[in-house]
Amino acid sequence: MHAPSHTAGASARQDATTIGLIGLAHGSSHFHHLLLPPLFPLFIRDFGLNYAQLGLLVTVFFTVSGVGQALAGFVVDRIGARPVLFGALLCFIAASLATALAPGYGGLMLAAALAGLGNAPFHPADFTILNRRVSPARLGHAFSVHGISGNLGWALAPVYLIGLSSLSGQWRVACAGAAVLGAVVLAVLWWRRADLDDHHTAHRAEVARLQATRAAQGQAEAHPMAFLKLPSVWLCFSFFFWTTSALSAIQGFASPALVKLYGLPTSVTAFVVTAYMLCGAAGMVVGGFLVARVARLERTIAAAMSLSALMLLLAASGSLPPLVAAGCVALAGVGTGLAGPSRDMLIKRAAPPGATGRVYGTVYSGLDLGFALAAPVFGALLDQGHAAGVFAGAAGAMALGVASAAVVGQRLARPQGAG
Repeated sequence: MHAPSHTAGASARQDATTIGLIGLAHGSSHFHHLLLPPLFPLFIRDFGLNYAQLGLLVTVFFTVSGVGQALAGFVVDRIGARPVLFGALLCFIAASLATALAPGYGGLMLAAALAGLGNAPFHPADFTILNRRVSPARLGHAFSVHGISGNLGWALAPVYLIGLSSLSGQWRVACAGAAVLGAVVLAVLWWRRADLDDHHTAHRAEVARLQATRAAQGQAEAHPMAFLKLPSVWLCFSFFFWTTSALSAIQGFASPALVKLYGLPTSVTAFVVTAYMLCGAAGMVVGGFLVARVARLERTIAAAMSLSALMLLLAASGSLPPLVAAGCVALAGVGTGLAGPSRDMLIKRAAPPGATGRVYGTVYSGLDLGFALAAPVFGALLDQGHAAGVFAGAAGAMALGVASAAVVGQRLARPQGAG
């Protein structure tokens, strides 16, 4: 008989390996979110494009990703997450090569569509693998690492692409370098593919047990679309929509809004979004520990995001010293990061057995919709001279997200059978 400590140690190593591999994959997906935007000035120079045309590339990316994400969840539940994850990385490699070889706007549009297609399956695939392979006690940390790796992918893309463009004098070389990076990530995941198997023996046994229980109780097999009737699924969707709308405001417009509202130089405000992301990563580390210690996750979400909203409202007031205002915007990232692992666990609890991929795919498509729709709204606010509205609007969107999470938490806290 093996000693418990040996078994626990092996389990911890297996969990850490799976968490690390999924973190690497998720970082790659966020890297490819920004495959095109850092190079926009160079596309304007070489192809004579305008910002409206370039903005349409972003819309194509998130539209393909959003529709594809909802559909990808069904594919993940049917054939497994691992092959879908490998296919997504192949799409990223293809998108990078399409950009490197693009003869003009049409080639960039193809690259945006391929990158959106690659991005689509990541959340249903990632969370299905984590939920099926990682020990429940470590899931909070798994969700934390997942979120942090995404932030790091966002942070790496501009440095990598602009750096390679500057060194080589060719943005096409930088895009080819992105393809090489995607190929390396795919090779690592393929090498350790056994640690990403979500159709392992224990999972198949659990599915068989659930099917046998339903048969014994005379219950019909649930329809694949039955999860769409669950209010909690749509409340989680709305939570993602509102919180991503707030993120879109900060990512896209915090820097120019601070310039207009406080007169700060762009050389300072340009670092505010990076600081927001780093604060978010720090918040996620703390949030990973809170998940295992807090029963009512919606309360953690409410407290953390209310703090973020307060920081943004202070910045919107226009009455703070300029650098303090910039600091408030950056510190708002702590609250959103801290809420992240609790948010992902809340979705897990709302997902019916066997529908993990479908639920995560549907819920996370709210993220793409938030990015696609919010940016024009906040951009219009800035164009009309309402710089404070960027921060006030982001705070309001966070408040609506808190309300959605609160209702989900109340529903999940009800005793089974309660109306």
